[in-house]
Amino acid sequence: MTADWDLVRLGDVCTTSSGGTPTKSVREYYDDGTVPWVLSGEVAQGEVFEAKNHITELGLANSSAKLFPLDTVLVAMYGATAGQVGILRTTAATNQAVCGVLPNDRFVPDYLRYALLNEQASMVASAVGNAQPNISQAKVQDVRIPLPPLEEQKRIVAILDAAFADIEHSVQKSTASSALASDLFRSRREELLAASEEAAVDGVLGDLAEIKHGYAFEGEHFRGDGEYVLLTPGNFHETGGYRDRGHKQKYFVGPIPHGYVMKQGDLLVAMTAQAPGLLGSPLRVPEGGKFLHNQRLGLVQPKPGVEWDSRFMFHLLNSESTRAVVELNATGTKVRHTSPKKMQAVAVRYPVSLMRQREIADELDSLLTLTDELGQREHAKSVQVLDLRQSLLHRAFSGQL
Repeated sequence: MTADWDLVRLGDVCTTSSGGTPTKSVREYYDDGTVPWVLSGEVAQGEVFEAKNHITELGLANSSAKLFPLDTVLVAMYGATAGQVGILRTTAATNQAVCGVLPNDRFVPDYLRYALLNEQASMVASAVGNAQPNISQAKVQDVRIPLPPLEEQKRIVAILDAAFADIEHSVQKSTASSALASDLFRSRREELLAASEEAAVDGVLGDLAEIKHGYAFEGEHFRGDGEYVLLTPGNFHETGGYRDRGHKQKYFVGPIPHGYVMKQGDLLVAMTAQAPGLLGSPLRVPEGGKFLHNQRLGLVQPKPGVEWDSRFMFHLLNSESTRAVVELNATGTKVRHTSPKKMQAVAVRYPVSLMRQREIADELDSLLTLTDELGQREHAKSVQVLDLRQSLLHRAFSGQL
């Protein structure tokens, strides 16, 4: 920071206030409301031009909610969004999970927004609570902000606006490239699996496979570490494949019944939608002698006398057409479930030739590897540009721009 910049406590130079929530049971406070009412999750937009929710003038008058003026800087204070910083591009109220820093003649509003973004990590680090961290309004007021002359603030904002626009464009390009590669892979998969071939057969999954329920392992033997990983629906990617859950991985240290330790390449399918998009997701076990076949997971095995390539079957189970039927035939409202019987009734088209199955699997495996590698590269680039954004903020507020 340069010598002629003052380092000020935010609460000493700015007025802050939190919002409020009208009583939910009073419909007159919400029905046909015209007052924009911003929730904490919307602060992460950065620039908030409109609110998803509205309250009435009566709700505004009968709660601690208040109208914040244009250019009010917003800081989310509670939960998963704590520490997010945005700025109002309209007049709006907020709920109590948002702290508003009102504009004044000592700060350029966007300079203050960038300054608080620079302090985002320290605000989050000061949050209290574990699962739901909270930042108090007092902690926002205690943030120290450099206070250069207004012309210098405007110069910094102009540089950061241009740099952040370039960074955002780069992130969007990376995201679009990865999404396009995924779309092309899915399109090719559906094309190969639906191809008309003389040796292709229309049938049901039960013609090819038997599906076996997993074992209900006793919870008293669950641990955070151990020799055997207890597979759960959380180990399945929504788009198919195995997910290592890291520190959330579940292990089992008790007695294991015969037949429930998986071999490498065993094919499993998630029969419960523990999270949206998981129902019907398949995976191939990545390593033998380590993973356990848990309840809510179906082990897909060839019927006696039937040969098929497990890699081909993985792609067949993961195809959009198969996944759609599994979802359609599932039961349950809050949590969707399927069963071996329902899975075995799903209509499928498949080549009888094991060689043809392997040819299709080889092509799709190769395409999937390329798609995953591109996604990983694009993710790494996105992380790099976001790191660049933080570096720019640090330089800006240490007087190095």
